[in-house]
Amino acid sequence: MPKIGMEAKRRRSLIDATVDAIHERGYSDVTMAQIAKRAGVSGGLVHHYFGSKDQLLAATMRHLLTELGRAIRENLAVAKTPRERISAIIAGNFAVDQFQPAVIAAWLAFYVQSRTTQSNSRLLKIYAARLASNLTVDLRAFMTRPEARLVAEGTASMIDGVWIRQALSGAQADRKTAIALVEDYVETQIAAHARRDADQ
Repeated sequence: MPKIGMEAKRRRSLIDATVDAIHERGYSDVTMAQIAKRAGVSGGLVHHYFGSKDQLLAATMRHLLTELGRAIRENLAVAKTPRERISAIIAGNFAVDQFQPAVIAAWLAFYVQSRTTQSNSRLLKIYAARLASNLTVDLRAFMTRPEARLVAEGTASMIDGVWIRQALSGAQADRKTAIALVEDYVETQIAAHARRDADQ
């Protein structure tokens, strides 16, 4: 009989191997056999657990999304004001264990595959909707709901854009600069709405 927890460990090792393989070879060129070899398991086992490369990518993204959610929740746990909560969400999206070259490459593959793979598209829509909704709630402290929703979408677009630019640049990931770029956008929007309200 297999040891208790062995399946979970193998699945996790395959997910880690997927992230590393995509970073090294790109999603299009990497094969299930290469991922299995990197994880130290048989090719048949990776097919048994995940079925296809697209399903393996979806499982990898579910894992990364879970880790992303955990990082955001940890930041939110110590945030006391709406503005601090916005910063917590932004910083969580650039968590140290997420904003790394290999993970960034996996996210880029996820975005590309979501155009043609239904399961990946659904995961991406859930992630995007949750991010915009969470930002909107706290931006409401500074502007009307329609305005907050618009700024939330802009903030989410900034976050996604920084990730994509980082993936394409190949430069060393700099999370402090990434966070500062998004924070500057949010602060500019909040200040603009405050000035408008003061003038009315």
